[in-house]
Amino acid sequence: METRKVQVTGGSTYTVSLPKDWATENDISAGSVVEFYPEDDSLLLLPQDEQERTEGELDITGIDGVELMRMVTTMYVSGFDIITLTASRITAAQRRSIRSASQRLVGLEVIGETSEKVSLQDLLDSSELSVTNAITRMRLVSLSMLSDAVTALIENDNDLATDVIERDDDVDRLWSMVSRVFRSVLRDPGSATDVGLPRETCFDYHSSARQLERVGDHAAKIANLSLDLDAIPSEAADGIVELRTEAMTAVEKAMEALLEDDTETATRLGTNAREHVREIDTLAREVDDSIRGLDPQPAQLLGLIVDSLSRSADYGGNIAETALQNAAPKP
Repeated sequence: METRKVQVTGGSTYTVSLPKDWATENDISAGSVVEFYPEDDSLLLLPQDEQERTEGELDITGIDGVELMRMVTTMYVSGFDIITLTASRITAAQRRSIRSASQRLVGLEVIGETSEKVSLQDLLDSSELSVTNAITRMRLVSLSMLSDAVTALIENDNDLATDVIERDDDVDRLWSMVSRVFRSVLRDPGSATDVGLPRETCFDYHSSARQLERVGDHAAKIANLSLDLDAIPSEAADGIVELRTEAMTAVEKAMEALLEDDTETATRLGTNAREHVREIDTLAREVDDSIRGLDPQPAQLLGLIVDSLSRSADYGGNIAETALQNAAPKP
């Protein structure tokens, strides 16, 4: 760590010198422009970035299907604004995988294609993205999926189950977008200014969005399991419906605490949500006991469904913990 004395020039302007080694490493010289970002009692200084768009290139020779889609998603989440995929000859299967990946990501579009190259570009900037709206939407979609997945199970509605499985893509799109914004905020304090949220809040929202994404995954899992089950006994059905209601309530209470601006209210809501999750553990064991007397195959599948509902409640508890940490006094 180096220190500098603050000096006054012209009677009203405060000045401080820059460490020479840091200036040299970052190509700072007389006439260079630097950027300042105030954050509470800190002031971050960065060399001005003249590059408006971050470009990345990837050789996709021999890569196809899920692996190629995952690589496109990784580059998107990592913050590349322009993604160029190259090969000696890009196959039709690769093009389908690239288009499928872009359709699952917010703002990413194919802007150019040749036989050897496909270019994608993120057409949205950080100032147009609302992390708060994204996690609010994730809460709505993931909880509606959880509700409909259990309804599909109870009513033996395969069409509804299939719809729940398809909706998981919507949650994944929002999760990837939140991850992209979060990583950009970590790298560049200017992005935090564009987003309009402190970096610590972005971290809390990113952490909570991950929990909501997992709720969506378990809802899709329940929907998949329901496709392999016929009608289930009313006693088991009633217990599963009650467990679904309590799990959804836990997530709702936790999200209310996370998004609450008043610290006292957030603390109260977060504490209630966390205590609610503890009570659900007892209910989950009771429901699990009620299905043990069934035939082995349905008993096993219903046991997995009870586990998914219990885990969804636990994810609500994780969000509640994040809300309580956010509401705690800051050092």
